[in-house]
Amino acid sequence: MSFSSAVRTFRRSDRHQLTDLVNRHAAAVLPGVSTSVNTVLSSLEAQPDEYVVDPWVAERLTLVTEHRGRVVAAAHLHRYRDEPDVGPDHRGAAAVQWVVHHPGDGDGGSAGSDAADLLLSACLATATRWRARGVHADGTLPCPGVYGVPDAWPHVRSALKRAGFVHTGATEVLLLAEVSDLPDPGERAGRESPTLRRTLGPLGTRFTALAGDRVLGHLELDTTLDRPERVGRGGGLAELTDVELDADAPEGADETLARLLAQARDWLTLCGIDRLLTSAYPEELDEIDALHRHGFREVTRTARGWALRTA
Repeated sequence: MSFSSAVRTFRRSDRHQLTDLVNRHAAAVLPGVSTSVNTVLSSLEAQPDEYVVDPWVAERLTLVTEHRGRVVAAAHLHRYRDEPDVGPDHRGAAAVQWVVHHPGDGDGGSAGSDAADLLLSACLATATRWRARGVHADGTLPCPGVYGVPDAWPHVRSALKRAGFVHTGATEVLLLAEVSDLPDPGERAGRESPTLRRTLGPLGTRFTALAGDRVLGHLELDTTLDRPERVGRGGGLAELTDVELDADAPEGADETLARLLAQARDWLTLCGIDRLLTSAYPEELDEIDALHRHGFREVTRTARGWALRTA
């Protein structure tokens, strides 16, 4: 190569450059999303939210490529235990949990791409040293809503493909709504409406629409995405984690959804949250159309599940 670069183990002194690189990638996926230095550092040691998979990790390693004193690429690797209690897809495998890199070096050169290739080569060499049964890749950053390899990262997708990875999983559509664009509770206040109940659900705060004892539908909100220890600034973001509707509801499933989202809007406003994130699969056209009707817009698509091609 025509420039000085080297792959090395992450050092604590890299933390600000690494966080900046992570946040640049996150900001290209979801507007206003960022994470803190402390969250990035903590995520290199553990992922407590991944309470099933995280205990399977036997070893963690973060590598960076340095170019002219600047961290231009970074990757975080996991080695999973080869033991019976580990899920079969992870058992004995290695994973590039995320890889990020500058598309270019800022002066018209190709240092970013070259640095990524050098970094992924080192990742694969590490997997070989670990005697991994397989190697997976993803882009799950310590930021809400950033996972897989989003369309906004063509440079990362290209680097993974050059390294021999292929997309083997599903694609998800990420949708975002401004809370003020959700159905207005005031427009439904005068109508005869079902009973709306708020409870704690398995994925967050649950809102249920009831007609007597009949459940017409429910949705759940995760309003903990922007915990102070996780974000660099208050982002005002929540996630619509689950929706289930009775297709035979008297007023129709779409009206039930509108009522639930109106209730969610009122609650999110009280929480000081101004944006709501959710996801769907591209083939779920009716669901996506309904979300579009009620204030959501598509912000990106992300490809989940990448694996190293085997001969």
